[in-house]
Amino acid sequence: MNKNMAATEKKRRREQQVVAEMIALYCRKNHGTGQKGVLCSECRELCEYAQARSEHCPFMEQKTFCSNCRVHCYKPDMRERIREVMRFSGPRMILYHPVMALWHLISSEHEKHKVKVSGEKNKND
Repeated sequence: MNKNMAATEKKRRREQQVVAEMIALYCRKNHGTGQKGVLCSECRELCEYAQARSEHCPFMEQKTFCSNCRVHCYKPDMRERIREVMRFSGPRMILYHPVMALWHLISSEHEKHKVKVSGEKNKND
């Protein structure tokens, strides 16, 4: 595996980990699953779906998170479910997973800056 592929796979795994933690937090707080790592069937289905979308993402090398992607590959109902999870879990991640939350914020800002700079370069060409 070359260096770019290894970096892309690392990014993919990290994104999958963040999404899985956000779904788990949502499930614990809204569906009362209690134990860490235990998901209800609805949340397990969403988590597996999100993992599968990430596994087959052709843009992983260029993007940081699905929210930064121009192509939305989720089915409409799953997209709405993941949005609900993100709206709930996003603000709470700083309390439950502070390192992961800070990494996510820094990565998102870095990605926005990178997109802005490349957009300005394209305008000037």
